[in-house]
Order: sequence, then C-alpha cells, then structure tokens
Amino acid sequence: MTALQSAMAAPPAEELPTLAEATRVWARIGCLSFGGPAGQIALMHRELVEERRWIGEERFLHALNYCMLLPGPEAQQLAIYIGWLMHRTLGGLIAGLLFILPGALVMLGLSALYVTWRHVPLIEGLFFGIKAAVLAIVIEAGFRISRRALKTPAMRLLAAAAFLALFLFKMPFPLVILAAALIGWAGHRLAPGRFSATQRHGAMGPPVTGLVDALFARGELGHAQPSTSRALRVLALGIPLWLAPVGLLWLTTGAGSVWTQIGSFFSVMAVVTFGGAYAVLSYVAQAAVEGFGWLAPGQMLDGLGLAETTPGPLVLVLQFVGFLAGFGAPGTLPPLLAGSFGALLTLWATFAPCFLWIFLGAPYVEALRSNAGLSAALAAITAAVVGVVANLALWFGLHALFREVRSLDLVWLAPDVPVFSSLDWRAALLAAAAIVAILRFRIGMMPVLAACAAAGIVLKGFG
Repeated sequence: MTALQSAMAAPPAEELPTLAEATRVWARIGCLSFGGPAGQIALMHRELVEERRWIGEERFLHALNYCMLLPGPEAQQLAIYIGWLMHRTLGGLIAGLLFILPGALVMLGLSALYVTWRHVPLIEGLFFGIKAAVLAIVIEAGFRISRRALKTPAMRLLAAAAFLALFLFKMPFPLVILAAALIGWAGHRLAPGRFSATQRHGAMGPPVTGLVDALFARGELGHAQPSTSRALRVLALGIPLWLAPVGLLWLTTGAGSVWTQIGSFFSVMAVVTFGGAYAVLSYVAQAAVEGFGWLAPGQMLDGLGLAETTPGPLVLVLQFVGFLAGFGAPGTLPPLLAGSFGALLTLWATFAPCFLWIFLGAPYVEALRSNAGLSAALAAITAAVVGVVANLALWFGLHALFREVRSLDLVWLAPDVPVFSSLDWRAALLAAAAIVAILRFRIGMMPVLAACAAAGIVLKGFG
C-alpha cells in the first residue's frame, strides 16, 4: 500500500464541520446541481467525498442505494440523508431544502416567463441553446457515475440489461430495480466476488473514508441508531404535516376545486414516483392533459425542458404542471398569483414526504450496512441505475435533436426511434460543441450553459 493510499484509507482526526459551514456547502450544491440526478449525485460525491471527505465512499454509495429504492428524487433524498447523518434532523432539513430551493425559484420564474413571453424569439433561442447544453451535461454525468459503480463484469452486464429492458421492452422502472436487487442478492450467495459491493474499488486501492465514518467508529452518532419510539414519533409528526394542507384545502374549497385536485394528485404521485421525472412523465402528462385539462398537448415536454435548465431535481417539472393548473383556473385570484400558489402546493405535496422517508428509514439502513447480502442487492441497484440513466440520456437526446420521434411496435419490442429527416442541425451542432467542451476540454457547467444559451439565440435566427 502506498503512502497516498494509506492516507486516503485512514479515518480523519478532525471533527465534523459546524452547521453553518455545512449550510454554505449545501447552498453551493443546491445552486450548482444541474444535469439531472446523475449530475447532482456526481456533484455531491465530488464535494462531500472527494474534496471535503465528510463521508466515506462506501457509506455514500450505501445511502445512495437506499434512496434509489424510494419514491421521489433520489438526489435530494441523498442530500437529506447525509445532512441528517452529520447534523441530525436540522441538518437533514437544511440540506434537503437548500437542494430544491434554488431550482424551485428558478422554475417559478421560468414558468411565469413561459406563460407570458414564450413566443418571443429571444426567449425561444435562449431555451433552445440551454437544452442542447444540458444534453452534454447529462452525458458527462453518466460517464462519471458509471466509472464509480461498474467495477466488475457482472455489474456492467447488469447495467446493460437494465438499459435494454427500458429502451427495448419499456419495462416499468420499479420492476427493473426489483429485478436488479434480486439478482444482486442471489448473485452474492452464488458468486460473492462478482456482486460484492467492496469489489467496486478494486485496483483503485482502499475506499476513501470520511469524518462521519470516524465518528461512527468512535460511537459518537447515537441518533443514527434505530429506535421504535423515534420511528413512531416521526410518523406521528410527518404524516399530518404532509397531508394537513391538502385536507384543509378540501374542507375550505371543496373536493372539486383545482387546489384540492393539485394537492391530492401530487400527494399520490409522491408515493409512486419511482425513477424520478422521466419515469412518471407519461402518467402525469396523461392525467394532467386528458384527465384534469391542466395542460395542452406538448406542454409537458416544454416543462421538462425547463426543468432540465434549472438546478435541483428534474421532478421540478411537476411544479411547472402545478403552475399551469393554477394559472389556467385562477378563480378570483390574479392568474400569476394563482399559478404561483399551484406551484407552491405542488412542491409541498411532492417533497414533504421525501423528508419523512429518510428520517424514518435511514437509521435502519445504517444498522444493516454490515449485511453482505443487502449490500450486494443495493450495489446491484446502483449498477442498474447506470443503465436507467443511459436510457434517460438517450430519451432526452432523441427529443432534443429530432423534431419527430416515434415508437416502433415489434411484437414485444417498442423502442423509440427518430425520424431522421426531422433532425434539427442547429441542435445537433450545438450539442456536439457542448459535448466536446465538457468531455474533451473539461470546461465547467456554467460557462457551457451560458455559451450555449448565447449561441442558441444566434442559431435560432437561421430558421
């Protein structure tokens, strides 16, 4: 073992950063978390594991694997989890709120801009350029997370199988994740070396440990110990806080009001949104367009494009839906105020339960870290999610570069394929330039976003 490897493997002697220091870092992560879940997880890994060593590599991935199993945005829940580990409930609240607040504010502004100025050529060009840049960011983030997660041939095969299951067979995301977990668990029993989570480091040397790991080793993180009484308190407080606003709206405005519909619909969505925004896009679009009449056809994809340009989880696209629902049925309120209220209500119904899932389940997940079978199952989930991210990147690329995409119907296969005559050469040119800038020249996200936005305004003028 080299001196450098020994230094990386040794638990650091320092204490955890103060809550104020951690708050500044969470605010930075919240403002820079572009590129969807892959980019956000990569950003947190770089900030918290590689640079600051607040949490170790294995514990970071173990927490991530748990968050992958939950409904809702896994990146935000990972932030809550790590914030809770470091500074208890208050730390989890701060980390989770700062992760979504910048993106939510930007999304609110973009939603208002969308309903008032979306047909202005300057704004169209701005959004056009940003969308191409985000495609490059997602691709780069996919490469980054795959390098960390796919350390054995079995894991790479599992990622490829997950991609094909989603792309060719349109299998539901929860089914893919469940299958990966079962494969990992069974694979550990039959061939531990191929599915063991510890194999992901391989020739890279010992895993990086962090300050949280050192405190665990010294027995100083008592709040991470599972407790039945604590779990009951979390449930008794968390469920009423989450659902009370919906119940109050039902009592004051009636079951048929747009506000009750928004609160009820997105509260249900918060329980079934496995896989993030893309996984629930078709269901939400169908319900919002055909069921409630909140959006016109095609506006959901516009909202997803806006969500791609903001920091924070892509599930913020649901905030856009809530904004348009309120804007379209304002009642006695000014339309923009009604839209803002709809967006706020959607945010609450969507993200409040994320805190509940973490504060309730994280202590039990920490207690099971030494379970080799569970660790192998969770590691297999991470490998499968690499395939999921690849499928999402392909989906976004098809819709960003081609004006028309259709789904083939080949017995059991139903892949999305582009109509090649509908290729937008401007989008392809801009996306290629952004990919080269990020992958070849290592230019940061913000400069690429700004340059693509400016170039999009120019290119849009070529028709």
